[in-house]
Amino acid sequence: MATGSPQRRAWFESIADPSERHDLEEVVYSDRSGGLLQVVHDQAELAKRSAADWKALFELRARRNEWPYGSGVWGKKEWVLPDIDNENVVSMYEGHTNLFWAERYGRQIGLEDLWLKLCGNSHTGSFKDLGMTVLVSQVKQMIASGVSIPAVACASTGDTSAALSAYAAAAGIPAIVFLPRGKISLAQLIQPVANGAIVFALDTDFDGCMEIVKQVSMKDGVYLANSMNSLRVEGQKTVGIEIAQQFDWQMPDWLVIPGGNLGNVSALAKGLDMLFELGLITKRPRICVGQAAAANPLYLAYLRNFEVFEPIAARTTVASAIQIGNPVSYVKAVDALRRYDGVVEEASESEIMEECAKADRTGLFNCPHTGVALVALRKLQRRGLVKGGDKVVVVSTAHGLKFVDSKLAYHSMKLEGVVSEHPNPPIELPADYGQVRDRMKREIDRRFGG
Repeated sequence: MATGSPQRRAWFESIADPSERHDLEEVVYSDRSGGLLQVVHDQAELAKRSAADWKALFELRARRNEWPYGSGVWGKKEWVLPDIDNENVVSMYEGHTNLFWAERYGRQIGLEDLWLKLCGNSHTGSFKDLGMTVLVSQVKQMIASGVSIPAVACASTGDTSAALSAYAAAAGIPAIVFLPRGKISLAQLIQPVANGAIVFALDTDFDGCMEIVKQVSMKDGVYLANSMNSLRVEGQKTVGIEIAQQFDWQMPDWLVIPGGNLGNVSALAKGLDMLFELGLITKRPRICVGQAAAANPLYLAYLRNFEVFEPIAARTTVASAIQIGNPVSYVKAVDALRRYDGVVEEASESEIMEECAKADRTGLFNCPHTGVALVALRKLQRRGLVKGGDKVVVVSTAHGLKFVDSKLAYHSMKLEGVVSEHPNPPIELPADYGQVRDRMKREIDRRFGG
């Protein structure tokens, strides 16, 4: 840290060399060797409060109106950004998302205790809000402290750009997003457009957009908002903390999460680490990461015990937000999986859409990325790793309404490369009571057995 800086309760620290530290108000994204940074907290300071007192504090703040603690993220402020001024917090009261008991779907697949953490029930419709509230709040504080930041920018496959644009708009900070042209859904594209961001649609994939945004941040002083900026992890780690809180501080046996750039799994594990180290939980769950087979570099590395990692050219997938062939947070993700006895599975395009369709029929409305996680869960069952009595939480990362294009194509039986097994297209008939009645009865008998 810079000489003369105030005593901080959190700071950037090199993963490779813990002696290298940086103040959170420094514009820095990697260590001196080009490796990843992480935000580290003063654990001794946090440990001065007992586990019981932390639980009571978090419960007292939850969903209340004292700014900003009613947020699921900022209710854990001491564990997230303890040194930020409350007046610089940019929050939409994100978090506290539903933990949905998938009772009917669970029974169908042989699990009595299956839950979905619906992170898509958020302001911009994805879990990215959890990390963006932290990053944009820190940028607002930096600007207030005199740091020159002309804009905040990200490369995105959709959800990150939506979250950045919304939070930057709320803060009055210019936002720039770089998207792969024609490779994200219309619902995802319109969000940054509507929020007034400067939107670039580039003739490349996500990894190509990432290279551009890194150059812009390095050469032009624009602040980088992608997950290689470890501030994002501090908000996203509250997913695991919320799950523990919603289960009365008892952890499930398994957490299953889709992975693309892999900041989500490292964030999930970091939240669990803090819970364990500060005594709020006593059991470590296992973690599974699901990847689309079209963009599966982590899965391929897992097959070789993570001894070799090779970036790939990600192919087109319905799970467009995780269509990433060179994940920035690979090192962090591998470390997280090793700590939590983790496994990695993959899902084909057909498997993704069919599992989404089956789960949707039980009242869910899954994004394709959640479909990836559901396929991974089914494969864990087949391998005997998940058993009928296990408590399992699948982290649903985005709202299904952001991906209606693929759902409509599936149910219209027009999704390229997928032969729909559970289509449910609208039934088009004349406005004639007799025809409608006859067809209605046939459908009830066919679908529900009379």
